[in-house]
Amino acid sequence: MPPKSRASAPPAPPLPAKSSSASKSGGGSTSAQDIVQGIWSKYTAKTPQRVKLLDSFLAFLVVVGVLQFVYCVVVGNFPFNAFLSGFSATVGQFVLTASLRIQTNPENKAEFENTSHERAFADFIFASMLLHFFCVNFIN
Repeated sequence: MPPKSRASAPPAPPLPAKSSSASKSGGGSTSAQDIVQGIWSKYTAKTPQRVKLLDSFLAFLVVVGVLQFVYCVVVGNFPFNAFLSGFSATVGQFVLTASLRIQTNPENKAEFENTSHERAFADFIFASMLLHFFCVNFIN
C-alpha cells in the first residue's frame, strides 16, 4: 500500500542576507552591553526596594550554594549528611524566597489578590522554620 500523500506547505520566502561587516566590526558586544545596561537601568528604576532586598538575598543564597558545592568537590564530603543538609537548606531557602518574591511583587497583584503581604511573609517564616528543623535533624 503506498503511503498517504501529505499536502505540502508553500515554501518559506528566502531570508535577507546579513552583511558580514557587522559581525566583523565587534558590534555584537556593544549591543549586548547596551542590552544589559538597559535591563539594569530599568530594574533599578522600576523595581520596589522590598523586591530588590529579596533579590539580593537570592543572590546570596546562590553564592552560598556554589561555595558549598565547590568545597564538597575540592575538600571532600566526609560528613556527607552534613553537606546534603546544608545544600538542601540553601536550595530550599532559595525556593521559599523566590515564592515570597513572586507573592509580594506588585506586578503579580492580580494573581495573588487574596493573599496579603503579611500572610505571604508568615507562610515564608513558617516554611523556613520547618525546612531548617528537618535539615538540623538530618545532620544527627
